[in-house]
Amino acid sequence: MSKNIELLAPAGNLLKLQTGLAFGAKAVYLGVPDFSLRARANDFDLSSLEEGINYAHDHGALAYVTLNIFAHEEHLERLPEFLKKLRNLKPDALIVADPGIISMVKKDWPEAVIHLSTQANCTNSAAAQFWQAAGVKRIILAREVTLKEIQAISQAAPDLELEYFVHGAMCMAYSGRCFLSKELTGRSANLGDCAQPCRWQYQLKPVGHDQEFEVIQEPEGSYFLNSQDLCLIESLPDLMAAGVTSFKIEGRAKSVYYEAVVTGIYAQALEYCQSGLAAAELKEKLKELKQELIDKLTHRGYTDGFLLGEKAGQNLERTRLDCDWEFCGQAVAAAPEYFIPETKPGEKVAYFKVHNTWLAEDRIEIVRSLYDVLKPKITVFYDALTGEPLTEAHGGGGGRQIAVVLNEAVPALSVVRRFLKPAVVK
Repeated sequence: MSKNIELLAPAGNLLKLQTGLAFGAKAVYLGVPDFSLRARANDFDLSSLEEGINYAHDHGALAYVTLNIFAHEEHLERLPEFLKKLRNLKPDALIVADPGIISMVKKDWPEAVIHLSTQANCTNSAAAQFWQAAGVKRIILAREVTLKEIQAISQAAPDLELEYFVHGAMCMAYSGRCFLSKELTGRSANLGDCAQPCRWQYQLKPVGHDQEFEVIQEPEGSYFLNSQDLCLIESLPDLMAAGVTSFKIEGRAKSVYYEAVVTGIYAQALEYCQSGLAAAELKEKLKELKQELIDKLTHRGYTDGFLLGEKAGQNLERTRLDCDWEFCGQAVAAAPEYFIPETKPGEKVAYFKVHNTWLAEDRIEIVRSLYDVLKPKITVFYDALTGEPLTEAHGGGGGRQIAVVLNEAVPALSVVRRFLKPAVVK
């Protein structure tokens, strides 16, 4: 992957950060709850933030810290002290939405690199030039921007870096400017604490003499606010040609399995885009990778969003679609206390932390970096600490650690999934 093209992965905690980088990301974005639009599904504090930034740098990657809330007076009071501490951690850029925060950063930390958050809703070339003049190095374009508009912005501000979301959950409101959560639950989406009422099920019921919407938890009803997920993997060549250089994956609150699969698939896709493949062959490769995203992940159905100037899709029937595959484990590094099974020449021992259930009879796939998929047949594995032969393992109580003998090496942070439906016998 060339240096000027960046795959940017989410990091909701340190393990997800490490997984994203292991699967091909060139940069990660992360933040602490107080100033980030992830107030709940966010395990970082200043200490772990420093660890994450250092880990990224040690692995030749960049780390961007989110300061993308819409600040109130209470936040401004705490911000100078936080900026002072953050400056010592040496992040590669700050992701900011609020012009007041930008001005405070410029005053107290003039050499800081600023990326304008998608929450700032930059949708045109005049706005892009305005922010560039204000000292912003990169624009994270609003999700509502079309391909033609990206081209126009790139031509009007050729020295400005452009970043665009290519995969993940979509807010049904205008780039996240939603007030439903605050109204219904008191939790503000614009302070990173969205309760996601757009994913709830609603039913129209008579209340008194009027018709009002009542929030219910029953099988009937409609998910009429539930946006499909964004998936632009087949549009990567067009986005690159339009001037986008950073391709962003949404999902700091998603699982480590999501982190691995989506990052690995998009990293492989960007490799294909820069490999000189003929257009027809590239199109087929990207189509195949999209099918993997459809088949191997839980999602809400996929949409192109607003990129092609069309209406973004809604999933009105259910909150998400079923998936035939389930995440069941992640590879971990060998430890001195681990049991070492006997092996034959050419065989390798890999260790896994079990998530959910893993049965020896399961049809499994092991996913390595750049979406390199192994399909081994495993009939027995071993407790990693006692050496006890096992035919099943479960993820409860922190996850059991097991040893598996394979014909190929499996690096730490690789993920394992199992097929939930019986194979069709032909």
